[in-house]
Amino acid sequence: MRILVTGATGLIGKALLNRLPKEGHEAVGLVRHKGMISGPVIEWDPENSVIDKAGLEGIEGVVHLAGENIASGRWTPDKKRRILESRVQGTRFLCEALSGLTAPPRVLVSASAIGYYGDRGEEILEENSGAGTGFLAEVCQQWEAAAVIAEKAGIRVVRLRLGVVLSEEGGALAKMATPFRLGLGGVIGNGRAYMSWITLEDVLRVIGLALAREEIRGVVNATAPNPVTNREFTAAIGKALHRPAMFPMPAWAVRLVFGEMGREMLLASTRVMPGRLTGMGFVFQYPSLDTALGHVLKKDVKR
Repeated sequence: MRILVTGATGLIGKALLNRLPKEGHEAVGLVRHKGMISGPVIEWDPENSVIDKAGLEGIEGVVHLAGENIASGRWTPDKKRRILESRVQGTRFLCEALSGLTAPPRVLVSASAIGYYGDRGEEILEENSGAGTGFLAEVCQQWEAAAVIAEKAGIRVVRLRLGVVLSEEGGALAKMATPFRLGLGGVIGNGRAYMSWITLEDVLRVIGLALAREEIRGVVNATAPNPVTNREFTAAIGKALHRPAMFPMPAWAVRLVFGEMGREMLLASTRVMPGRLTGMGFVFQYPSLDTALGHVLKKDVKR
């Protein structure tokens, strides 16, 4: 397939652009400026509703990952506006452009996030669970709804609700591991908040499945089948790095330092299960956190 990838400079996007050609596909990045990545590109400027429509002709599949980084600093009013608009308006504009093509792509795999479910304590959440409350939940609901435009044009749409992606290449794990490497890691809050995670390798395999399988449409939870509490995660990462986990960060400190972002991303509990993936027989390469961290942090483990 000729596959278009947005968010091509991000953690998942870069890995996907590298992987797709190895599987026989032609990968094209949708970027703001030529030169941002190597390989074939198509340019767009979603804020100003500019896109190379002629370049989009012949695209057979789309993986839409673009969006403002939600974990880079406190959520000021302007930051929240950029987070929302980059996802909702960007998705809407892309879907309108794809829908207007002479031959629209067959499939759109559009990223969403488990933030859709909000802070739900120990409740087990699957794809049919209702939306939660809070800023991230509202963003995800509008983000997913924006892809309806593509569905109305006959494009098969898969909405991937991504968990915390673990990778040695960066992303959330790099930030979480740094305090542990310095011997300053510890439990966040009361340690009981659930964290739903997935390795980058398994994310890429899920995306490949979603692109290939015609029967897959709608919401798919892209999380490993074994979510863990913050206390369990803290113990596992300390063990993998051979570092102590003796410096807890109380909830009041999280709220003081990170504000609303800390409350929704560090203290919220979201216990998500990949019901649809396991139901169709998908086998995770890294289903448990110990094996996942052993793989992702292998450079540290060998030291």
